[in-house]
Amino acid sequence: ATKCTGCGPGYKSPLDAMKGPREEIVYLPCIYRNTGIQKPDYLATVDVDPKSPTYCQVIHRLPMPNLNDELHHSGWNACSSCFGDSSKKRNRLILPSLISSRIASSQIVEPTDIFWKTGLANPHTTHCLGSGQIMISSIGDPSGNGKGGFILLDGKTFEVVGNWELPGEAAPFGYDFWYQPRHNVMMSTEWGAPKALAYGFSLEHVKEGLYGSKIHVWDWTTHKRLQSLDLGEEGAIPLEIRFLHDPAATEGYVGCALQGTVFRFYRTPKGEWAAEKVIHVPSKKVEGWALPVMPSLITDILISLDDRFLYFSNWLHGDIRQYDITNRRNPRLAGQLFLGGSILNDGPVKVLEDPENQSQPPPRTIKGKRIPGSPQMLQLSLDGKRLYVTTSLYSGWDKQFYPEMIKEGSVMMQIDVNTANGGLKVNENFLVDFGKEPNGPALAHELRYPGGDCTSDIWL
Repeated sequence: ATKCTGCGPGYKSPLDAMKGPREEIVYLPCIYRNTGIQKPDYLATVDVDPKSPTYCQVIHRLPMPNLNDELHHSGWNACSSCFGDSSKKRNRLILPSLISSRIASSQIVEPTDIFWKTGLANPHTTHCLGSGQIMISSIGDPSGNGKGGFILLDGKTFEVVGNWELPGEAAPFGYDFWYQPRHNVMMSTEWGAPKALAYGFSLEHVKEGLYGSKIHVWDWTTHKRLQSLDLGEEGAIPLEIRFLHDPAATEGYVGCALQGTVFRFYRTPKGEWAAEKVIHVPSKKVEGWALPVMPSLITDILISLDDRFLYFSNWLHGDIRQYDITNRRNPRLAGQLFLGGSILNDGPVKVLEDPENQSQPPPRTIKGKRIPGSPQMLQLSLDGKRLYVTTSLYSGWDKQFYPEMIKEGSVMMQIDVNTANGGLKVNENFLVDFGKEPNGPALAHELRYPGGDCTSDIWL
């Protein structure tokens, strides 16, 4: 965080954040659930300072007290939404467990606390609020059914306060959320019912209605659910949702996994919210795979702090894409890079028909290691010039789609970004191999910087 008097954590504006110091370390959860290794998940600290003697190494590991938590995403106790409050410090990382429903911070919140006080389970995304409280979205209820509600934690004691949403207002499914107080709005998305997705992905579950396809619009002040925008089949499984960083903006983007689409959501002149499809990555006809058609599976998206570029990962096809979103309704492909995936030219899958006419990519080797799995979680440096990537999606799905990643562990890579004209290039000198961890190969997931980043910080 910047040093100044009378300032709280983070930065005054997204453009100020772009001038922040270069990242030196990143935190990321490492998962052992579903790998056969009976060790607790842990938070890894990785050195990303090229001048450091421990560059590209895990320099600290903080194990959880229990087994099989499935750490997933993390969030801060305070971010740029508390910038004006000098009593707030960004000094606690909140680690919700997707499957055990524990929440770790400076202490552990036990699942029963969440179940009994909120009727929710399977916590996912954490955002700090300007009020000092911490809010975490849920994807389920204690029985493993879908339930999209929000858990409030006290910002000092980290104990469960209760629900953010009003009684009976929870959405049928939950996943990610982003709020914009200036427009009195919060948006949330839907993954699926925990009991459906926990053990792997099945199209039958989609047909049975156990996965979501809606964006929910909430009144930030009254906590009422105002609208549910059904994105339909094309927008099935809307995961990460990102408002533009400019707090005056009334639009953003959501990545929809199943059909490889990105929708733009926006406020209409009448004051309601609507959504339109602006990007589609077509599925490929294949043989030698689980299904005859392979979707790209957009799993993570993020927007640069200047709101100029949108990035996302196609976890099945294996590429990362950079789009220029200067024209908000017509994103333009500016960069693309394959880093693994399911259609490698030396693998068992043959692409029979590809609407984009791309050749099957060769495997990617960095520092002598062939990359297992496929690009998934993304984090961009504050200045927008470095994109960090990890390969694990969720241990149950990793095991199903990339069994070699369970054996070999996941990796973290870094991509150099051309911010002038667009373009992506692998940094051949950067690789963190989580296959070499002391307790055996681990699955590393979401990335966070100590001083905040473009997926954790919200400006008021």
